[in-house]
Amino acid sequence: MKLNVVQQMLEGLYRISVDYAVEDFVITDPELARRLDASANPRENREKLLLAQQGDEVHLSLYLDAAILERLAEDCPLDALHGDNLEDFLLALEGVSHFLYVSWNAGFDRGVTLLELEMQAEVDKYVLASSLFAKQRRDLPPAQLWRCLFDSPSFDHALDGEERSRYADASHYAGRFCFQLEHQFLKKNRNSEMMTELRKFYRMTQTGKISHINAAYAA
Repeated sequence: MKLNVVQQMLEGLYRISVDYAVEDFVITDPELARRLDASANPRENREKLLLAQQGDEVHLSLYLDAAILERLAEDCPLDALHGDNLEDFLLALEGVSHFLYVSWNAGFDRGVTLLELEMQAEVDKYVLASSLFAKQRRDLPPAQLWRCLFDSPSFDHALDGEERSRYADASHYAGRFCFQLEHQFLKKNRNSEMMTELRKFYRMTQTGKISHINAAYAA
């Protein structure tokens, strides 16, 4: 699977573009990823976006476990997404989503929060995976995909309390948003209206996203 193709799919979905191709920023050496990881609580993840800022410049690297890329090359989910390659696809997609969201916002000199980054990635996973299943006429309906992503999500045991809370909040808000996407748009074949909603949501700040979900998608 070409990560640049996944980036192009997300760019087309949201009608955005950046001047960089994600594959130019991918590293697969875990030792290099450890040296570049300046986070407060470094973890041995199979996917992580590595950020460093020097003045006005933002330096990016996307670490992906080489085994994930090898399996995706052998069993490409863009041709056939199924249970055996879904996890690897979602991990790679999460990395591409992070890279694209940071890069696009940086083009407007706008920073992003970690919660905002994770929330958008969860939405991207649901929307792109459900689109692929529909196009490929596979047997995983959006409702089942929603349960897979948002019903009792599990989190890395190495997360500290603040990190766990952030991931839980991201899953909660993204889950509410995607639930309504399914019931208001997907089930009613209102695809053009869903695209409008997704593009508007993508351009919101974290505060805007959460306020929008709370106002429009009250539980």
